[in-house]
Amino acid sequence: MAQTIARLAVAAATYAIDRPYDYLVPEHMAARAVPGVRVFAPFGSGNRKSEGVILSLVSGSAYDNLKEIDAIIDETPVLTEENIRLALWMSDRFFCTVFDAFKVMLPAGMWTKDGIKRATDKTVSTVYPVVSRDETIVIAGEKKAKFPKHSAVLELLAEAGAMSAKETCLLAGVSAGVLKTLEKQELLSIRPQIVYRKPLFSINDPASPITLNNEQKKAFDEISLLLNSEKPEAALLYGVTGSGKTLVYIKLIDEVIAKGKTAIVLVPEIALTPQTMSLFISYFGQQVAVLHSALGVGERYDEWKRINNGEVKVVVGTRSAIFAPLENIGLIVLDEEQEHTYKSENSPRYHAREVAKYRVTRSCAVLLLSSATPSIESMYAADNGKYRFYAIENRYNEQTLPPVIIVDMKKELKEGYGGSLGSVLRAELETNIKRGEQSIFFINRRGTNPLVTCGECGFAFECRQCSVSMTYHAVNNRLMCHYCGQSKKLPDKCPDCGGKLKFIGAGTQKVESEILEIFPDIKIIRMDSDTVTRMNSHDRLLSRFRDEKAEVLLGTQMVTKGLDFENVTLVGVLSADLSLYMSDYRAHERTFSLITQVVGRSGRGDKPGRAVIQTFTPGHDVITLASKQDYAGFYERELALRRTMGIPPVCDLLAITATGTDENAVCSACKTIKDTLLGYFRGDGSVKLLGPAPAFVPKVKGRYRYRLLISCVNTKHVRETIAHTVREFSREGRNRGVTVFADADLYE
Repeated sequence: MAQTIARLAVAAATYAIDRPYDYLVPEHMAARAVPGVRVFAPFGSGNRKSEGVILSLVSGSAYDNLKEIDAIIDETPVLTEENIRLALWMSDRFFCTVFDAFKVMLPAGMWTKDGIKRATDKTVSTVYPVVSRDETIVIAGEKKAKFPKHSAVLELLAEAGAMSAKETCLLAGVSAGVLKTLEKQELLSIRPQIVYRKPLFSINDPASPITLNNEQKKAFDEISLLLNSEKPEAALLYGVTGSGKTLVYIKLIDEVIAKGKTAIVLVPEIALTPQTMSLFISYFGQQVAVLHSALGVGERYDEWKRINNGEVKVVVGTRSAIFAPLENIGLIVLDEEQEHTYKSENSPRYHAREVAKYRVTRSCAVLLLSSATPSIESMYAADNGKYRFYAIENRYNEQTLPPVIIVDMKKELKEGYGGSLGSVLRAELETNIKRGEQSIFFINRRGTNPLVTCGECGFAFECRQCSVSMTYHAVNNRLMCHYCGQSKKLPDKCPDCGGKLKFIGAGTQKVESEILEIFPDIKIIRMDSDTVTRMNSHDRLLSRFRDEKAEVLLGTQMVTKGLDFENVTLVGVLSADLSLYMSDYRAHERTFSLITQVVGRSGRGDKPGRAVIQTFTPGHDVITLASKQDYAGFYERELALRRTMGIPPVCDLLAITATGTDENAVCSACKTIKDTLLGYFRGDGSVKLLGPAPAFVPKVKGRYRYRLLISCVNTKHVRETIAHTVREFSREGRNRGVTVFADADLYE
């Protein structure tokens, strides 16, 4: 009888040698060795133990002397046939190993470390009655006179049924010893019960039915028709800030659930999850689960289990929630779909939008992309008929969009306002404080000062591991690199000449201290990556801003989108130019989106709002268009520019990046790969090779980074050629020390 052979995706296989590997299945494992189960197996010449996933079972192999699987990790499959197909698709689309694709599909707690799962089931000792309710009441009566404590426990169980041992002791007023005695008498049993660790959210009362205005109802009616289609659909919902797009999602999800289907709602920032989650729970109760990286290992594991067990109809989360194991999906929503956070920077370098397209195609569902500032790529797809397009042009409460004051900071400097707050913003904040209204201030830089130099010799503190300046943090008097995390204490004087140090620029910490110098009696909530390190800290900070009526919420990109506070009537953009001149073709798009989104946080309630934009380039098109919330004008301008440059969305832009500790070797690697690709694509005018050139930050964590760009149409042939080139380069022994990887959609 032929022995069963399992084909595995193996964790230890690098991209250069990634393929299905054949292993023998020992007879005693045959019943459990099925596709979707994880295993341990020996790999490589040293036979070191590696984790793997069974892709399929076959009866024969082209290879001799096959190794055997060592052990099976799972009792039942944790990955479905659909997961396996998705992983294979991702391997082709995003230049990753199949196992890397599997790793993002399961919560971190399910993967092993040194052979041990990082998360285990949480159990609670639970007390169960062992006889009928009537018998339990009779026995309780018999024991009441002589053993009142025994009787109290039995009466409680007769009334309430099973409950935790802790609750039983508390409510019956007895010790654990009484429960043990009753267990010995076989009048109750104590057994462990698996319980879910659930994230904590601010839970609102059950929400009242949604009433849509005319524009919302029109969008809802038209999109809901797509839900009845028997083919997959993609749609773009454009709606100005405050237009109530989320209410449209909720109505659509309600309809999806009524059809017996499920939905995924993605948000771009963890900061948005608590507010969104609380809203969705108020409508859908315990049918909602949440997935994001800030959850504890156990919480994420248990939420995944709830979803996998079919107890959930709606999943809310950040990028990785797109892999939620929901069945029968009817709708996937990408809120603020333009955000770069939907793109993973690590392998697999997937974009949630592309994975969403795959999933709706497989389930004949609807993909709804939504934003007040859609990405140029998505609007271009809508213009060309690839996406259906719907628009909500006015705010939900019929309030006008907030008027915007553009302040020329060059004039402010001449007039003596050298701090972070110019005279206009200072006066507007003072007005808000007197009225008891709240303000949101945005600056896209954390820390105190982004640059510390010597005023005499010009020395600047730069990170030794990265080609960037270190940022000064006054809270702990240290310099920190925001790329590698390296930090050191700030010296009292210049280490080169002993001169006096000069602090240039401002971050969130500096702005906070400046505001408190002017208005010492107000309360400021600062929200940046330095203040949201603890679990649930996003929710706590936003709750404090709402409940404590803090005068100012100050933060980085976390405060620019999705937040809805009725008492916020002033928004201040402190350095609108910061992201405008970055070395990235999306720099103008990101700047326009950030300004438009944060301005939209103002005046969302009954009170009118306004915004102040501080800039050194008040006449720049992006600044003026964002101040008017003129997305159509910006889109036309940006698309014309991109047509001229020959960059997305008029073509695709793939990238090959080489990294290593030797800069010359890294640059040489890119040139070698370029020459190879030129040979493969000779005569194909649709493929253009650009570079190689240093990355935007050429050195990170001691490794240099050079990049080769491929302007083309992203076809299977192009991807296969790039994948083959990268694999062949990596297999060459002479190229050791240089790591090369490809990216289907560069976002840096």
